[in-house]
Amino acid sequence: MRPAVVSLVVVSHSRALAEAAVGLATQMLHGPTRPHVEVAAGLEDGGLGTDAGAVARAVSRADALGGGAGVLVLVDLGSAVLSAEMALELLDPEVAARVRLSPAPLVEGLLAAVVTAAGGADLDTCAREADAGLRAKDEHLRDPRGGVASAPAEASETGATTPPASSLELAVTAEHGLHARPAARLVACAAGRAPRTTLRLRNLTAGRGPVDGLSLSAVATLDAQQGHVLLAEAVGPEAEQLLAELEELALMGFGDLPGPAEPLAEVDVPAPAVSTEPGVAGSGLEAAIGPAVRVESVLETADDHAGSVPEEHQRLADAVAGVRARLGELAEQARRHLGQGEAEVFEAHATLLQDPRITEAAHARIEAGEPAAEAWSAAVRAAAEAFATLADPYQRERGQDVHGVGDRVVRMLLGLEEPESTAHGVLVVDELDPALAISLDASKVQGVLTRNGGTTGHGVLIATARGVPVLTGVGDRADVPDGTVVAFDARSGDLVVDPEPALREAFEEMVSARSRERGRALRHARSPAVTTDGVRVRVKANVSSLAVARLGADLGAEGSGLVRTEAVFAQWRQAPSVDQQVEVYAAMAAVYHPHPVTIRTWDVGGDKPLPFHPVPVEGNPFLGARGLRAFVEDPSLLLDQLQAVCTVAVDHPLAVLFPMITTVQDVRWARELLATAARRAGLSAPPPGLQVGIMVEVPAAALGIAHLAQGLDLVSIGSNDLVQYTLAAERGNPRLAAWSDALDPAVLSLVRSVTDGVPEGVRVGLCGAMAGDPDLAGLLVGLGVQELSASAASVPLVKQRLRTGSTAEFGDLAARALACPDGASVRALVQEAQPTPTVRLSGPRAVGTAR
Repeated sequence: MRPAVVSLVVVSHSRALAEAAVGLATQMLHGPTRPHVEVAAGLEDGGLGTDAGAVARAVSRADALGGGAGVLVLVDLGSAVLSAEMALELLDPEVAARVRLSPAPLVEGLLAAVVTAAGGADLDTCAREADAGLRAKDEHLRDPRGGVASAPAEASETGATTPPASSLELAVTAEHGLHARPAARLVACAAGRAPRTTLRLRNLTAGRGPVDGLSLSAVATLDAQQGHVLLAEAVGPEAEQLLAELEELALMGFGDLPGPAEPLAEVDVPAPAVSTEPGVAGSGLEAAIGPAVRVESVLETADDHAGSVPEEHQRLADAVAGVRARLGELAEQARRHLGQGEAEVFEAHATLLQDPRITEAAHARIEAGEPAAEAWSAAVRAAAEAFATLADPYQRERGQDVHGVGDRVVRMLLGLEEPESTAHGVLVVDELDPALAISLDASKVQGVLTRNGGTTGHGVLIATARGVPVLTGVGDRADVPDGTVVAFDARSGDLVVDPEPALREAFEEMVSARSRERGRALRHARSPAVTTDGVRVRVKANVSSLAVARLGADLGAEGSGLVRTEAVFAQWRQAPSVDQQVEVYAAMAAVYHPHPVTIRTWDVGGDKPLPFHPVPVEGNPFLGARGLRAFVEDPSLLLDQLQAVCTVAVDHPLAVLFPMITTVQDVRWARELLATAARRAGLSAPPPGLQVGIMVEVPAAALGIAHLAQGLDLVSIGSNDLVQYTLAAERGNPRLAAWSDALDPAVLSLVRSVTDGVPEGVRVGLCGAMAGDPDLAGLLVGLGVQELSASAASVPLVKQRLRTGSTAEFGDLAARALACPDGASVRALVQEAQPTPTVRLSGPRAVGTAR
């Protein structure tokens, strides 16, 4: 039965104006309780005006649907007031007694009243909040110096004389501060614990408050902007629970952070079930257990439709149009929640639907008598096979995109449901396409297993960013019947099918322990990572878009240790201008101020294509014109980038890294280019605050670091490439996984060579997959690494692990690791040192635990 809730009626001369105001107000609602809002606006002929009879009928409906809790009527001006007053005379006296006419301004009053009613407040409280709707605007415009806002009387009357049972500081991190929508989420959170527990809020940064946490208009007067800190004081039996909920809400920017921090409301996707922190990208668990749910491709499905050739042409055209519309929806979701680059993945997929190599082949097959689905499937398979022949692994994985888009068209032709309509468990797919990754219900899906594909596929990147664990390239190990329990740990690459009860119990405990640790890490995400003996380790974020930069800052990253500029501009068809780059780099620097941001110059080549700087086809691109080498013949694009870096570095703390450095001559040439770029920017020399460094990715650079790093400020060890070049195993190739172990003692020895060999005063950082693995944080510090740059989602957990030990303990761990005979021995050593249990799903012992 619906609870009695105060209803509202909007009376306006313009129906369009009234409906727009209602639409805006209902966006403020986020809980299950939603007050009914009626519109009585405009005349029957569509003209401007108000009708007392229409107002009376609207009030009667609102009263009935609200369960008799009362009706608040908001009006715009002139005759609207008269019509509302006349409507009261037309109503049943019993109903009229439950109606209040509000003098509040229409838009501001409606917003305040809707949120207050949703919190369960009575009619008088809703009317009072509507009347106060202009307070925030009035305070802001009348007092530009930011004077102290007086609290509403309710705040001082409810709890001002009672010491708070508990208090908590909340950071305001979203770009636009605590504006209407995030403030409404905060009020709704407080209303969930009222009336037994009350909430007061202060803006410690601006000196405003206290105000009643149940009052939207009062919360708005705090003028809380990005970077401000609020003090939340809760009184009552559920104070601790309320503060915990507010802490989670603040981690999401009160639901207003860009990127994955905001749930995907359009498809009603809740936060990842594996995470204790709703909406935070990246679960930090990287492990999953549950029943297998197979999602099979339908490209091979027979089509028994027997339409005429014109009918089949039309069926295909309609299906393609339907999928294009769906991809447009997904692109908009990605743009809002993951960033522009990810949105353009879906736009590119929509473009695939118009690829003449596919469409012309499909229609030719229809002309030859094939049904639409079979014709389309054949054309898609032929196009995808062309990708499989490419030498570049990144380009090979683009074949996944063709399969995914093609599969959706066939599903529409055959009337089958979309693949995201799945049951609870671990999805088993051939390849994870982006559309499935962004639209799957993460409250039901514990994880994803892919038979084919590697870790750089667009779908894999999107799923992991949303906090869904993914294990890729498991082959026929994933060929299990639906409902069979599977467990995997993406950190180790282990997978087990139908685990024994003891192993299953141990694995579930490991997942639970990781979840608890993740919760602790997020509660202290913004605190520095200081070892037990007082040594601070800077933990930064790897950045591939402005949305990721903001997420990293929210999760406690102390700057960015690696801005992958080739990823930031990966979807651009033309090279960005100097001014466009300045805008992007300055925005990233502002996100992390006062912490520094490290710009890596274009790392094109190998598995990193750049549309506006193509490199010649090479037999072995990883050993070819990569990174700095790609600009020897024409450095103009690199000079533009360095000019932008110098321009931004005048006003922001910035560092620049040159990739793929091998010789002293490489360093000398890079610095000459930087000096030239500074002069192009109107400077006599590179800005004094701009730090200069190189990437250490090849063994030659690691062994010759004493000479290469002379005169530099920092070096950054690129662990992914260092592993690849040290062990001669192509990164991302699942067939070479056994030869591509980042914990091989040879790799660790090269890391130690760098930290021991750099000239005095040169900082050593490490980026790549190793930096984002919390299990390895202590080992890397023990090897002498001073800074870590991890994926944004990994930052809190990496910092948390560093707080659990001393540099002496980490150094001892490193010494023992260097003495190990192989990577497996190092991994066992590292697992034994972890504070959370570790389960081995394969090997001599099925179950292992750590201290």
